[in-house]
Amino acid sequence: MILRHLMRVLGQGVKDGRSLTYDEAYRAFQEVLSGEESEILVGAFLVMMRIKGVTVQELTAFARAAREKARIPCLDMPGLVCICPPHDGMDRVPPLEVASGLIAAGAGVRVLILSDRCVPPKRGLTTASVLDALGIGMTWDPNEAEEWVAKARFGAVAVTGMLPSLMHLRRVRGDVTIRTPLATVEKLLAPTNAAVVLGAQGGPVLGGAVEVIQSLGHPRGIAIQGPEGGVIPSVRKRTRGIELAEKHLVPLNVEPPDFGLECASEPELPLFSPPPEDQGTGDCAELVKCVGDITHAVLAGEHGPARNAALLGAALILKASGKAMTLAEGVDAASSSLDSGAAREVLARLREAAK
Repeated sequence: MILRHLMRVLGQGVKDGRSLTYDEAYRAFQEVLSGEESEILVGAFLVMMRIKGVTVQELTAFARAAREKARIPCLDMPGLVCICPPHDGMDRVPPLEVASGLIAAGAGVRVLILSDRCVPPKRGLTTASVLDALGIGMTWDPNEAEEWVAKARFGAVAVTGMLPSLMHLRRVRGDVTIRTPLATVEKLLAPTNAAVVLGAQGGPVLGGAVEVIQSLGHPRGIAIQGPEGGVIPSVRKRTRGIELAEKHLVPLNVEPPDFGLECASEPELPLFSPPPEDQGTGDCAELVKCVGDITHAVLAGEHGPARNAALLGAALILKASGKAMTLAEGVDAASSSLDSGAAREVLARLREAAK
């Protein structure tokens, strides 16, 4: 019953409450995941945390509580980079992390994407949408995801397969309708040994995001504020990021003109009428097919904003892995992987592994 007590600790707002201690936050999230508290109380707690503002210590405690209950694949796998995009997905730009991940894998990195399908309230397009359109699908089995990475150097796993308790919170998320700490915690179920590329929302949360990566013990990582909080940089303007390398936090700005990858507009999705109230872009079969076609076009060598964005995303993965010392080296390696067909070969191996 710790949530009831902590609601009083949090108070009615910023002025009359306080942040939680590590132990309080850890125990609170254990209770959130237990399924034993009412959805109303869980929703109220998450909203109060959102209003107060979540600290690095609280997020670290939440993530550790979630990791202890999760089945996390690829533990102790060397050279792994875990890609952590927003699980509620994209509405305005295509999710290109699959293309970037395949390109980086073609350049020699082991890549694991954490994602999910139709997460409320946004229910946007995700990695799952792309893999569905490619005819592969995303696995819900962490063991299978590990096999994919071992055989193809690329895998994608649903976090609700890793931590089924998150599925029980879907209705709470739909009813609350605003982004809560759940949206961050689910992106932090990566194996501790892996480098991490984490999508962060706009605003003053970037430093906190990379500090949580550091607090959780990851050796390397990048937090990046791509369009819609994604892991893929903008091709139209500067994208802000922070890198964790050798225990130091270093600002990292991605400037598309520096690499000849600037475009007048971001990769675009076709326009459709607004989805029904209880659905989102991830429920639209035409848009799911579209993001698969965009990924196919990138891998086939088609030039344009999607290719440029995917190359920048792959360069971030390569830099996070340590295989590229600079983003320029990462772009060069990513371009070689794409132009040589190595990225397409990874996709072929993935298809074989997923049979």
